[in-house]
Amino acid sequence: MFGRKVITIPAESECLPGRDETMPVPDEHRVLKTPLKVQDDRYDTITVGMGCFWGAERLFWRMDGVYSTAVGYAGGVTPNPSYDEVCSGRTAHTEVVKVVYDPHKINLEKLLKTFWEEHDPTQGFRQGNDLGTQYRSAIYYTNDAQGAVCKRAAERYQAELSHAGRGDITTEIEPLKTFYYAEPYHQQYLDKNPNGYCGLAGTGVKCK
Repeated sequence: MFGRKVITIPAESECLPGRDETMPVPDEHRVLKTPLKVQDDRYDTITVGMGCFWGAERLFWRMDGVYSTAVGYAGGVTPNPSYDEVCSGRTAHTEVVKVVYDPHKINLEKLLKTFWEEHDPTQGFRQGNDLGTQYRSAIYYTNDAQGAVCKRAAERYQAELSHAGRGDITTEIEPLKTFYYAEPYHQQYLDKNPNGYCGLAGTGVKCK
C-alpha cells in the first residue's frame, strides 16, 4: 500500500544503547504465589512471543503444571530495555512471556498447542491491530531438545494452516540468549486490571 512505512528489525548498530541496571522484579507471582525468578532444576522454561504480552501471560498462568510466568523482552540487542524503548522499534526485542513449568505435570507439546492456537503466527511484525517488530511471533528455547520439539511442532502446524488456506508461519524459533524482565506494573497485568487490553486472536485452526 502506498505511503505505508516498511517495518524491519534494526541492525545492531542502529539499536539503543540500553543500560547496565536491571529491572526491579517483584518477589512473588501475584496469582500463583511462586517466585518470579525461579532457580530450581525441577522446572523447565520456554519463552514465547504472541503479540502484546499481557493476555499471553494470563493464558499460561491458568494452565495446570505451570509453576510461574513473567513478561519481558527477548530476541533483541539493547540491554535492560524499557517498555518505551522496545515500543520504539529500536531495540530489536519482541514482547515475550517466560513460562516456567513442571515437565512431570505438563509437557512442552501442550504448551505449544496453546501457543499456536491462541494467536496468529502468520502475521510477521504485527498481531491484529498491533504493529511493530515488538509484536512478532517467537519461540525461544533453552536447549536443543526443546528446539527440536518446537521446530517439529511448527512444521505440523504449518501443514494444518496450509490445509485451511492460511499463510506461512513467520514465527522466530531460536535459542534464548537473554530474557529481560519487563517493568513490575506489566507483571500479571490482567490480574491487576481484569478489563485491560487483550488483543489475542487465533486463526481458528487447531493444532493436532
